[in-house]
Amino acid sequence: MTDHPLVDQAHRFPVVGEEHRFTGAKWSVWSETVDIDGHVVVRDVLRHPGAVAVAAVDDAGRILLIRQYRHPVGAYMWEIPAGLLDEPGEDPLACARRELLEEAGVTAEHWAPLLDLALSPGGTSERIAIFEATGLHVDADGRPHTGEAEERELPQRWATLAEAVQRCLDGSITNATAVAAILALHARRG
Repeated sequence: MTDHPLVDQAHRFPVVGEEHRFTGAKWSVWSETVDIDGHVVVRDVLRHPGAVAVAAVDDAGRILLIRQYRHPVGAYMWEIPAGLLDEPGEDPLACARRELLEEAGVTAEHWAPLLDLALSPGGTSERIAIFEATGLHVDADGRPHTGEAEERELPQRWATLAEAVQRCLDGSITNATAVAAILALHARRG
């Protein structure tokens, strides 16, 4: 048994060396030599700028899902609107508002934090802030054409929360951010 509180706690062991391995369009990979209480190990880290996602819920209690191609897993996936922080220090809420408009043509009157996630902490620094958005206004003209490649077309679907939960539990929706947001909404709304 442990007496540690059941809460993630920030802590960094000393990085005694680092080597840049790769810089891509969105992130970079570094090998960091870390001293963990006298055990010196090398850990490869994908350094990520951070991201946001939006669980947009309409007045009928339905959640907005978008379908997007994801090349690394070779699949079209149902997701919630999301995107990268464009600049260091960018306000996550401002980014969430922008992404909801860009990806779905939707604005919201009310915003609340839903979850903060570390998506794969064994290999990447990526953290994602997920917001719940309500009081929605859907642009009659649809989403602005701002995307290319995977974002050129983003079909939308409004799903009841019960249907979305079922699709998560039966493995039909597997995007980690969408699954976490849907289940958190379900828990929050009881």
